[in-house]
Amino acid sequence: MTVGIATVNVANKFLDLLCRAQAWTAPAGFFVKLHTADPGSAGATAAAGNTTRVGVTFSAASGGSITNSASVDWTSVSTAETYSHISFWDASSAGNFLGSAALTASKTVAVGDNFSLPASNLTISISPVAA
Repeated sequence: MTVGIATVNVANKFLDLLCRAQAWTAPAGFFVKLHTADPGSAGATAAAGNTTRVGVTFSAASGGSITNSASVDWTSVSTAETYSHISFWDASSAGNFLGSAALTASKTVAVGDNFSLPASNLTISISPVAA
């Protein structure tokens, strides 16, 4: 399984920023894409038929975690399939792969269904955090 932070696009830049004072321009946005299996190390595997990337807004980070502050919604999906993973991107199309995660539970949808990640249900964390 290859879910997690994208090493080249995120982890190495974060480490260079933190440890080497190398400048890094943060992404202008954060977008989520649906997948029917593990997206792989480049986020390109098993893309859902509905290829729309949806922008996410987040609450302030706390305790090494950050959570979406509003629901992330796909309306009237175009393909009947089962979503099991999501990938994260810095643009609504093209852009850089930031990482991926498995859904807590897979969700089967029919053509025309809506799919949502409710507010406070998308949490990204860095651990361990020293207490």
